[in-house]
Amino acid sequence: MIQFLRYLAVIAVGLLVGLIGAFIQADRFVINVPWGLLVVPWGMVVVIVVLALVIRGGAWLVMSRWGAMAVFLGWILATIVMAGESPSGDLALSGGGRQWVYLLGGVVIGAAATTFPVLPQQQVRTAS
Repeated sequence: MIQFLRYLAVIAVGLLVGLIGAFIQADRFVINVPWGLLVVPWGMVVVIVVLALVIRGGAWLVMSRWGAMAVFLGWILATIVMAGESPSGDLALSGGGRQWVYLLGGVVIGAAATTFPVLPQQQVRTAS
């Protein structure tokens, strides 16, 4: 029963990261430099790093790669829903270049993070 609740928790966290990430990924700094504008997409970078950390946290919480996969699945589901058009015609994830990098970068980094093994905790030896 506890293991089932852990899986539900990691799926919910993945859904939450996907939901919040769909809006935060669009944040950016626009800096005026002598040769034009420099756009730094800090929101996308933050969300992808948080996604990788949460995926590894899900694996460690469940002590299995399936925990990481559950987080990743939750993120993908929420991201797909947020990329669809709402009844009012709004999109949280549009088809711009930054959004494509967010989607593809999230999938690549997320898939890589799910494949890392969960190492068992090593027993600490004490000198006696």
